[in-house]
Amino acid sequence: MSDYVPDRTQQESPKHKDSFNLRINLFFFSTFLIFCVIIVRLAILQFVEGPTLKGEETSRDVKNVPIAPARGIIFDDKGVKLAYSIPTLSMYVTLKSNYSDLEGGKKRDNYPEVEKLAEDLAAAFKEYGDPNGEILTKEDILKALDLNYRLYSGYIPRRIKMDITDKEYAYFMEHKSEYQGITIVEENKRQYDPDTVAVQTIGYIKDFKRSKTLDKYQTITDLMKDGTQKDPGLIYNESEFVGFDGLELMYQDELRGKNGYMEIPVDPRNMPEGVDNIIPPEKGHDVWSTINKDVQMKTEQAIMDQLDWLHKNPVSGKLHRDATTGFAVAMEVKTGKVVAMASMPDYDTNVWGSGAVSSDNWKNIEYTYQNGTIRSFNSGKKGYHPESVVLLGSTIKPLSVLIGLKEGFFSKNYTYYDKGAAYFGKEGHQARIQNSGGHVYGPLSPAGALEHSSNAFMVDKVGMPLHSKYGSEAIGIWDRYMMDFGLGVVTGSGLPGEQRGIREYILNENESTQSRMAYASFGQQGKYTTLQLAQYTATLANEGKRMKPQIVSKITDKAGNVVQQFQPEVLNVVNFDKSYWNVVKKGMNSKVSAFGDFPYDFARKTGTSTQQVGRELVDNGVFIAYAPRENPVLAVAVMIPEGGFGSNSAAPIARKIFDAYDEVYGLDGIPKGNKKTSTDKPIE
Repeated sequence: MSDYVPDRTQQESPKHKDSFNLRINLFFFSTFLIFCVIIVRLAILQFVEGPTLKGEETSRDVKNVPIAPARGIIFDDKGVKLAYSIPTLSMYVTLKSNYSDLEGGKKRDNYPEVEKLAEDLAAAFKEYGDPNGEILTKEDILKALDLNYRLYSGYIPRRIKMDITDKEYAYFMEHKSEYQGITIVEENKRQYDPDTVAVQTIGYIKDFKRSKTLDKYQTITDLMKDGTQKDPGLIYNESEFVGFDGLELMYQDELRGKNGYMEIPVDPRNMPEGVDNIIPPEKGHDVWSTINKDVQMKTEQAIMDQLDWLHKNPVSGKLHRDATTGFAVAMEVKTGKVVAMASMPDYDTNVWGSGAVSSDNWKNIEYTYQNGTIRSFNSGKKGYHPESVVLLGSTIKPLSVLIGLKEGFFSKNYTYYDKGAAYFGKEGHQARIQNSGGHVYGPLSPAGALEHSSNAFMVDKVGMPLHSKYGSEAIGIWDRYMMDFGLGVVTGSGLPGEQRGIREYILNENESTQSRMAYASFGQQGKYTTLQLAQYTATLANEGKRMKPQIVSKITDKAGNVVQQFQPEVLNVVNFDKSYWNVVKKGMNSKVSAFGDFPYDFARKTGTSTQQVGRELVDNGVFIAYAPRENPVLAVAVMIPEGGFGSNSAAPIARKIFDAYDEVYGLDGIPKGNKKTSTDKPIE
């Protein structure tokens, strides 16, 4: 049997070779396709999705930390700095680790590390800091570090202390390696004129994180949170200072400028990994107020002197020791510029320098930090006392006479027989309104009724006829007249927190319309602010043209270029017959001994508003005037709660304001220099 086996390999080799080549070709083709896909994908990533991914990575891994700009200056009208920023050194700490509490408030293992840092800092501050300055404790520092991220993200540096002294700076620079994460930088600290000039009008600052109770800053916070605000220069830092009241708040956007920022890369834990880039901030614009420091200071001093005088000198048989506050506004008639706005007593705004006040300082300023010329607040005295907004009393009578003339209740030559009192109400139950002091004036013209301040005339010829003509609608008619003259509406000044007054003739619904009109006609049914009263006085002087009170004249950039100029603005015009204005101008002629030697003819009206406070009646002093009588330049309004007769309490202050304005500007257009101010303090 043969062992031969045929050789099939040689016979089948061509077929096997073809199969192998096919597999090789498929492999290379597949590889080619894979590389094509990779190349195309890389091209898409590079040219199509690249910018988007890069932006996402930047937003995810690089954070912009704001650097607050230097805040703009607030000047008086002559260029005196009333609020300004000075350089100061501040210490910041950037957390290098996560020290936040664990679940249940348990401390992390690394907590002793940050606790020791706080202890060391407190010891260094105590040894090298200003002995008269604020002494920070370990607890204060730990609170400022915000270890649980309630106020700041992990990468944001925490401000620990402002006003680092030279000794502190030298010590920390020498021991820099011992204090990881510490940076001392130059910042700007807000300062206010130490003479405390119009402090409530200028306002004050707080840090941003404590300012979100204001709508403005809550809106800014919302825009930052939802990503709507994309400009890094308009992103607020929690620790930066912002305006919280007065002009500081009113012109926050202009004064702030534009912040710079640091581009800080962060790790997945949101902790910083250095600084990539720094964009410098842009200084804020400067605001020029219409307040004149000289006139303002003399206004403030006049109020304080008069309050002291009322405590020591009996008027109408008694001392007025409860007269502890006073308010005054001086407003140019033609321009609306407010040259003085005093709410006294005042305080040193520099207590807000660090963005907050100590508990001791708060007790001292609680009843003085608000602007009593535009809003009502408690005086802080024990018991029941009037607030800073009081009834106008007889200062409403010029408008009452105008209303009577306009409504045709009497003519300018009408004669009224004053019997000392007026009566209204149902027969047998009539209410009696008498003149001040029970005076009986006999025959009076409308101008004479105004000059002698006849309550009886106002009730008989204005209040009662309004009720007879309009019935229950008389309230609305009276209200429209009030608002036309700026009473019961905001003045348009723009100052934050300005109130529109208290229209008691509307609120007192338990009283009859007749009663409300009777009392309103001589100033006992409406409480208004001193700024409203000044605007009203200027409207009388302008014969119906109501000017917007102007607190700022212009805004300039850091080079002094004007970026915004404010012009006089007429809010509304009341059209009355020229002869009506002449009647009022003639009637505003009450005798005031404080103006005995005043060199100008001027229009004025004293007021004593009697107010029920608790169980007692108190008299508030009110006074309005404008000068000169013809071609008027300046309107002045003064209120002294619990000061007694306006001629004794408020008028002497107004006289000093007119004198101060005359010295600086001239009531006739010629400044009088350092002419001696009147010191007449009548004791009638």
